Amino acid sequence: MPDDIATPPPPAADAPAGVTLDQVRLALRRVKDPELNLNIVDLGLVYDIAVDAAVVTIDMSLTSPGCPSGPEIMSEAERQVRSLPGVEDVVMNLVWTPPWSPERIEPRVRAYLGF
Repeated sequence: MPDDIATPPPPAADAPAGVTLDQVRLALRRVKDPELNLNIVDLGLVYDIAVDAAVVTIDMSLTSPGCPSGPEIMSEAERQVRSLPGVEDVVMNLVWTPPWSPERIEPRVRAYLGF
């Protein structure tokens, strides 16, 4: 091996691996809308997920601005993501653009619901 190419050291055995988008999505699938009993990912409430090292930023909406379960859903989403190994901070952004509509529901779930 040429001297000008450095080989990075292997990660420490006890160092947590970085969290992935798939891990965050799986955690968010554990969060259900209490009125519909469906998870927020399949409902299309999660608009964007960004992972920057140990910080996860989530843009999400609710089915309506007056959703009585909004604070509960947002808190549970944050709690589930914070529980992932390697996550140090979670930034939850409640967004209203574009407005949520049933078209955002996962197609198989939408079909099940009869939409």
